[in-house]
Amino acid sequence: MDMKNKQQNLPVKTKSNDVIKVNQEKVNSIDITQKLHHLKNRAEVRKFLPDILGRVLARIWIDSNFKEQFEQDPQKTLEFNGVYLPEDMHIEFQKPNSDRPRIVVYEQRPKSKFRLRILYLQLIMMAGR
Repeated sequence: MDMKNKQQNLPVKTKSNDVIKVNQEKVNSIDITQKLHHLKNRAEVRKFLPDILGRVLARIWIDSNFKEQFEQDPQKTLEFNGVYLPEDMHIEFQKPNSDRPRIVVYEQRPKSKFRLRILYLQLIMMAGR
């Protein structure tokens, strides 16, 4: 291998005062989602909603205004924050004043009294030793 080929594989030296700009979006740590979610069916609800609702429960724990909004109308609160459920799905916020609040997602077909529980999340605090 000659000297010319060796030099081509070496890293390029840069000036020490060069500025490298990285495009970073500001992320608010209390946002429940980073983008708009229009969930279309049960499979998408099961895939994406548990993470979103986990952030909702965390925010409920630290933000009393958000908790009040979510308690009054969970679906509208999610929509205000960019999460839209299919028309046949609805959310209930159960045990809002307990230490272990629960969010339950139901699917109910039009003109049917039967509703199917799709998923639920509950905040449970555990301490270990």
